[in-house]
Amino acid sequence: MKSIDPHQEQVLNTDNPYVDKRAVEGRIVCVLDARSERRGMQVEPHPSRAVPAGEIHELAVTDDPEAGPGARVERVAYVGFVEIVRGGVILTGDQVTLGPRQLGRVVGFDCTHFPNHMNILVRGSHWQTGRELEVVVDEPVVFTFTPPDAPTPPR
Repeated sequence: MKSIDPHQEQVLNTDNPYVDKRAVEGRIVCVLDARSERRGMQVEPHPSRAVPAGEIHELAVTDDPEAGPGARVERVAYVGFVEIVRGGVILTGDQVTLGPRQLGRVVGFDCTHFPNHMNILVRGSHWQTGRELEVVVDEPVVFTFTPPDAPTPPR
């Protein structure tokens, strides 16, 4: 018998069990310059993903206000590949800093190419590629915890 997913099946006593976490740090290893208005990215229903040091994942941006766990996202701009140098857990809602820029907040994960890499999708105000953002190789990327605005009442 398969285990149920506690987030999908809403069996937890809260919508957001995450209280605190350390920042996940990475470095750009490859800059990208591509976008799609019909990507059809199916965002995983899970609000978190563990990322060990040494893994490489793709960073993409959307301006879709509906993007989030379980959503289908069409407008995607590719920023680059990030090597995780300080592992941890990336959460939807994490603030993403790319060098000196605030890129946006994580809205979900797409595992189309997994186990090669995972797509980390960020909602940002700029629908720009890595080249347009003038990203450079070895530029730092930081995923920082942002506590929810208010505690979610128990169910």
